[in-house]
Amino acid sequence: MSKARGFAYVGALARAAKLATRPGGPSLGDRAVAIPRLVSAVRSGDYTGTSLVRLGLVAAGAAYVVSPVDLLPEGVLGVLGLADDAMVLGWVATTVVEETEKFLEWEASSGRGPGEGEPAAGPTTVRSDVVD
Repeated sequence: MSKARGFAYVGALARAAKLATRPGGPSLGDRAVAIPRLVSAVRSGDYTGTSLVRLGLVAAGAAYVVSPVDLLPEGVLGVLGLADDAMVLGWVATTVVEETEKFLEWEASSGRGPGEGEPAAGPTTVRSDVVD
């Protein structure tokens, strides 16, 4: 990856990360692990906040960004050639942030979050009558 392409990607991701890490919002990790649940809920018809077509466009955009084939090649057009990658990456990142935000809100409001009805992970306190 060229330095210029790397800078374009960093700029696009920084804008999306700023949106994704607003105070009180889901963490990037929460968003990442929600993506498979989002796809599954859309496929099953449980979640209608987005469509498989939109999710497919996001996947196609991500594939375009990592693909060595460009509509506007950097080698020929220089900085202008980076613009298409940066714009697509920015759209993909922003769309993922927006869609996961809506999905996580839907999960919370409908009681369908991960592990609903299961004990919380992590340490727990168990009451005992044992005395030393």
